[in-house]
Order: sequence, then C-alpha cells, then structure tokens
Amino acid sequence: MGSTTDSPKAFSYFKQQQQTFKPPLLANENAFLGDIASSAKNNPDKPVSCGLYRLEKGTPLVYEYTYDEMKIILEGHFDISDETGNKVHAEKGDVFYFPKGSKITFTTEDYGLAFYTGQRAEGSG
Repeated sequence: MGSTTDSPKAFSYFKQQQQTFKPPLLANENAFLGDIASSAKNNPDKPVSCGLYRLEKGTPLVYEYTYDEMKIILEGHFDISDETGNKVHAEKGDVFYFPKGSKITFTTEDYGLAFYTGQRAEGSG
C-alpha cells in the first residue's frame, strides 16, 4: 500500500467510454483493435493500456509482442498458437498472458472478441 507520507491517489473513471464493440481496423481486412484507456498520463514511465480486439473470419493475424499483455475472451472463438507449438481453441472466459517477445498467430472460423491490457503506451500496439 504506500507509506503514510504518500499523498492519496484518485482513480480515473471513463463514463460510457465504450459504446460499440467493433474497434478500428488494425491489419488485413478482418483484424480490429482499439485502445479504450491508458495510464500514460499518470505513469508515463510504465504505462498500461486496455481495449478491445476483434478478429473476423479471414486472414490470420500474426503478431509479435513488444510488451507484456493479457487478454480475456468475451465472445466468439479464437484459435491461438505460438512458435513453441502451443495451440489453443479459445472460448468465452479463457484468459491468456502473452509475454514480450512472443509471436502469436490468431485465427477464427467465425469471429472473436477479447478485452486486453498491455504494458505499453496508448496507440503503440
């Protein structure tokens, strides 16, 4: 918790920040990603950003992480694999940790929607 000499810190509230669940196009014709909020203003040395990732049927997305990230699957399905041979058919409620330096392939037979939190500045994903 901090010492008694630390000044109190207020939380941030982003009222009705997310109204739709189709973030902006990231790559290919079917991969969408959009940051919702970031701690960069309050902690520029170690920012954390969060948002939504959606993949629709089509081209696989291969992504090499330059930061640590966690994802929780909210809707649909993803097939997720890495260069070590790990392969998972991900469903609603599944949680993933992608370490910095991992190269991950995302595919889907229909669509998948996930919420992510990454140790990076907003918009730098």
